[in-house]
Amino acid sequence: MLRLLFFFFNYSDRFLKMPSRKFADGEVVRGRWPGSSLYYEVEILSHDSNSQLYNVKYKDGTELELKESDIKPLTSFRQRKSGSTSSSPSRRRGAARGLARSLAGSQRFRRSASASYQADLKEARKEARKDMLEVKLTPLVLKPFGNSINRYNGEPELIERNDMPHKHTQEKFHLSQESSHIPTQYSLRARRDEIKLKEVESKEEIVVTKRPALLRTSEVTATQSKDLEFGGVPGVFLIMLGLPAFLFLLLLMCKQKEPSLLNFPPPLPALGDLWETRVFGAYLLWFLLQALFHLLPIGKVVEGTPLTDGRRLKYRLNGFYAFILTSALVGACFFWNVELYYVYRHFLQFALAAILFATGLSVYLYARALKAPQDELSPASSGNAIYDFFIGRELNPRIGTFDLKYFCELRPGLIGWVVINLVMLLAEMKEQNRAVPSLAMILVNSFQLLYVVDALWNEEALLTTMDIIHDGFGFMLAFGDLVWVPFIYSFQAFYLVSHPNELSWPMASLIIALKLCGFVIFRCANSQKNAFRKNPADPRLAHLKTIHTSTGKNLLVSGWWGFVRHPNYLGDLIMALAWSLPCGFNHILPYFYVIYFTILLVHREARDEHHCRKKYGLAWEKYCQRVPYRIVPYIY
Repeated sequence: MLRLLFFFFNYSDRFLKMPSRKFADGEVVRGRWPGSSLYYEVEILSHDSNSQLYNVKYKDGTELELKESDIKPLTSFRQRKSGSTSSSPSRRRGAARGLARSLAGSQRFRRSASASYQADLKEARKEARKDMLEVKLTPLVLKPFGNSINRYNGEPELIERNDMPHKHTQEKFHLSQESSHIPTQYSLRARRDEIKLKEVESKEEIVVTKRPALLRTSEVTATQSKDLEFGGVPGVFLIMLGLPAFLFLLLLMCKQKEPSLLNFPPPLPALGDLWETRVFGAYLLWFLLQALFHLLPIGKVVEGTPLTDGRRLKYRLNGFYAFILTSALVGACFFWNVELYYVYRHFLQFALAAILFATGLSVYLYARALKAPQDELSPASSGNAIYDFFIGRELNPRIGTFDLKYFCELRPGLIGWVVINLVMLLAEMKEQNRAVPSLAMILVNSFQLLYVVDALWNEEALLTTMDIIHDGFGFMLAFGDLVWVPFIYSFQAFYLVSHPNELSWPMASLIIALKLCGFVIFRCANSQKNAFRKNPADPRLAHLKTIHTSTGKNLLVSGWWGFVRHPNYLGDLIMALAWSLPCGFNHILPYFYVIYFTILLVHREARDEHHCRKKYGLAWEKYCQRVPYRIVPYIY
């Protein structure tokens, strides 16, 4: 009994003084940011009964420990109409300075307090002084957690809208009406390369002035020079010299009756035999004709992704109409007995004409880019003349409203590919004395025609590709669009002219099934991706799981994009194999496209991986854990 009384008198003060817990785990509240008077939306993760501190998580992923006095329920913040919100530039700049100053003081509240505290604090103060010159702020959608979390199979996933890239000169972002009474929330990650502005629909906008252009230019150039692709300057120089020579070697080998390594290298024609003024004029006429079709006021006009200054360029989608007009023109050539076989007899001359035209266009693009403003340069440009000539210095070179890069991506090369395939079909009939084309030639023409028509019909999807939003327009895209696509992608048809292959119907049926399988994967994956990018809140996409990122974008981890990271690449590879199989197995030449395309997609996937890891940070690591396979399932 005495022991019980002794225990009670010694420990009763602890029981009596133990405060009751006010907030529960998982509850969404407003937490004060340490060192400031600003409150942000946070989620209660846990509570330490000994220290009486709450472990909370901000919407950008930052976890801190806060006192109960620094936490308020959501209902304690009174709603105000958006129209009553007035924020002068001086007050906004003051808030930005206050936030920058609070960054240094906030380090002491982080969970990972250690012996390196003084060093971390010194570094934080250094970063804060830099932010006084340039405040890169990432607004988060100020919706309650309860409305922004959807649960699929018991697992919470965040759904938000797409982001808007940060500006070089000015950053504009909008606050929703619901959150206009609350100080704007910002992502406080130390990763500067991850910082992107989130685009939120509203009526109010805040402008944050950036640092001087001179400092910005040197910073961008220094950053970009560290990430040169394709082997850097030596690599791109060798590529520019090697690709034209390699193209001619392939075409010359394909024209041999017995193409083999024993006959390598093939007999080289005289340089004078490769040039013909009439052929160059015909190619120039073809380019101008497609440009004329592109300028016709038919087809809808859409906006591209936001540029660094907030603008959205407008694009006219009339590629499919240009294809119809081109088909009608080819039909007229048949009616007027125009000899299309001329293209096959002068195929090497047409290839040389395309190479010279693409090179001249690249010189023009680089020269005009030297006068382009900094904000109009490609994120991939480095400041090195050779590298920028290859990768492209200007992101969206335009003559008036005529976008050169967008035009070349789908028009002269892609439509020209179909015309060349048709020429090869006619050439096979003439060379092999056939009344009708072979089944193999019909399959190759049909498969590739479907691919081109699908690309032109879904032309708007091009606006979200890496070619449009990241790479400049230089030799890489000019040569690829105007030379490589029409003269290499038609390689199977060119091979069948001199090396016919009799295909049985059972084998043809299997090839057709393979092609359709690849096309379904390719088209469904791309359609799902484009629909999600266009409107993440689409009810038809409500079943998809996503991973939220600090940029405001979400990463799909279900549907086709939960199967592998690039299901569209997988479909593309299956279709490429289906294009080559009709040529038989007598030689590896018709399978060059499959080999090349595999290397291309693996390299492109590596580029995507690099950019996404840099952009999304920890969210990308989580995404890779959820979707471990890159292009092909079960193969990393």
